[in-house]
Amino acid sequence: AKRTGARILLTSTSEVYGDPAVHPQREDYWGNVNPIGPRACYDEGKRAAETLFFDYHRSNGVKIKVVRIFNTYGPRMHPFDGRVVSNFIRQALRGEDITIFGTGQQTRSFCYVDDLIDGFVRMMDGPEDFVGPVNLGNPDEFTILQLAEAVLRLTGSKSKIVKKAAVQDDPMQRQPVIGLAKDRLGWSPKVALEQGLERTIAYFKSVRWEDFRAPTPNF
Repeated sequence: AKRTGARILLTSTSEVYGDPAVHPQREDYWGNVNPIGPRACYDEGKRAAETLFFDYHRSNGVKIKVVRIFNTYGPRMHPFDGRVVSNFIRQALRGEDITIFGTGQQTRSFCYVDDLIDGFVRMMDGPEDFVGPVNLGNPDEFTILQLAEAVLRLTGSKSKIVKKAAVQDDPMQRQPVIGLAKDRLGWSPKVALEQGLERTIAYFKSVRWEDFRAPTPNF
């Protein structure tokens, strides 16, 4: 990017906020992250990436753009990627138990993939002096239990909801403030959760399960 003068986009994450003590989360919130927990390598890796991007921007004038992505979903998700939307849809369509870790009262804000891509394009085409970071996410907040119930309703599944022990350092709440994206990019999400889930469920119904394999750990 430095050699060619290209702009470079860092797709960072809402995980940089950790288990936030401030709710909802603005870009100027520095986060509440456990640096040695089981989730730390991802959270801290993204925080380090942001640091390196901004250092290189300041010292070398590289044209950076930094976006923080909140939970994204949509067609072409891998059924076994381990994310909550794909897990719930796969379990519901197979008639398996819907597995919730913890009480189910932890919240997330789910952004449909088309809205996210629109945000990427607007960020890259936006003012050169606006480098971010900027939140890209849907500010509509849902509990994990509400998500599970929506998936069951939309799939018509008879699966049962089963609660298991909470995962260490799993954030209890996650919701973006998107005022900066609205003001600087003219961006806000358009696809409501139920509409997005319907499209995603239709995709999952269209694929052959034997074409996918559950990922295996490399460590």
